[in-house]
Amino acid sequence: MSNWIDISVPVHSGMVVWPGDDAVSVRQVMKLEQGDAFNLTQCSFSAHTGTHVDAPCHFLPDGAAMDALPLDAMLGPCRVIQILDPVAVRPAELPADLRPGERVLFKTVNSSRYNLLPNFVDNFVYVSKEAAQSLVAAGVRTVGIDYLSVGGFSQDLAETHLILLGAGVWIIEGLDLSNIEPGRYDLACLPLRLVGADGAPARAVLRPL
Repeated sequence: MSNWIDISVPVHSGMVVWPGDDAVSVRQVMKLEQGDAFNLTQCSFSAHTGTHVDAPCHFLPDGAAMDALPLDAMLGPCRVIQILDPVAVRPAELPADLRPGERVLFKTVNSSRYNLLPNFVDNFVYVSKEAAQSLVAAGVRTVGIDYLSVGGFSQDLAETHLILLGAGVWIIEGLDLSNIEPGRYDLACLPLRLVGADGAPARAVLRPL
């Protein structure tokens, strides 16, 4: 039996989106029960809906797009780190033994309080620019967070993205880590290969090591 654990947020019509994004629509436009030849679902949503990956060009004019994603950034061992600070990931809570090439996912109160609420909240826990600088200095490869943005809504939004993406760190946002204990796992997170896109929805799973 597989011991993979799904950590992606289910995509459905009416789900929470970043302010200003179009509403999510997932609907069946053809149905066997109505006499159609097959079932057909039509989807409409931003590339940054639910669990998704940010490409460097999301904030960098000359940054790489989603179709240039190096697969090793999304596949392989990772570490889930518990963050107790109710406001932001700060350097004080980062492990002292971070190593170059690590993939780290931050489990915050977002997973238990905000991640599955029907409405957007702007006081989610984010990665501070200082923590982003520390992660880059440690050579971290990938950073994941359990809400729609690695940067804060009213603070460090652009700064955190620019620090991480500018250093070649790939970002996973919108994870659901509510059922995940801190520790080491195998990560598999494959976003859609959208040519030229600044982000893409993804299915993300973990397997305990």
